[in-house]
Amino acid sequence: MYADGDVPDLLRHVGTADRERTSAMMRRLNPGCDIEECEGSDLYEGVYPSDGTAYAASWPGVEIVCDRRVMIDAPSKLPEHLVAASAGRRLVLHAMHSVVDWLAFAVWEDGRLVRSLSVSPDHGIIENIGEPLPFELPYWAGQRPADVVPWPGEEGEPYALPFHPLELAEDALRALCGFIQEGLPELEDVEAESIELHGFLVRDPDDLDPAEKEAERRRLMEAMGPPRVYRMGPDGSLIEQDGF
Repeated sequence: MYADGDVPDLLRHVGTADRERTSAMMRRLNPGCDIEECEGSDLYEGVYPSDGTAYAASWPGVEIVCDRRVMIDAPSKLPEHLVAASAGRRLVLHAMHSVVDWLAFAVWEDGRLVRSLSVSPDHGIIENIGEPLPFELPYWAGQRPADVVPWPGEEGEPYALPFHPLELAEDALRALCGFIQEGLPELEDVEAESIELHGFLVRDPDDLDPAEKEAERRRLMEAMGPPRVYRMGPDGSLIEQDGF
């Protein structure tokens, strides 16, 4: 998100984003790419678009781009032209993935990185730049310990991080962007479902053809083992089941 001030406050006052203005922003942020308009979404459903699709909206004072290509392990390595587009403004990057308990967020002010954090239990602290922001402090102080049900065979092993990244991710999303994906909404939260985003197909000519990407995905899936299914036992442990 690019903003002329506090993102949550600006989002509380937006209306319908102009399609032509939004399309111009997408072409500006994706030089050399083929851009084609497609069906849109909203800010709640559209934060994780399918591969090759982006959802976006541009208003005077604040702009949104939801695109999986910016979900990078080290936010400080966000492409320079995307950072340069925030000159004189605030830039907020937020990404999370529930499958691997990964969180990454970063804030730039007038093109200067002031805070970046990326953590996951598998890789620990991937990036930690700048001073923690106020919403982070309870987590680093040990006041929000992770409460995780261990996988079979991992009983007794502590969670790899002092807090759960996805819990911090939701607090970061609320503080930086004004809304949440999971948990109990608060009265002052932005109604993300009411903010419409325009849809775009974005293709870099140097990328693999979509058909080649799909073929590669299928090859990877075929190389995987059979799925493993678990149910929660009476004591809270996970018990593997035979079949679905």
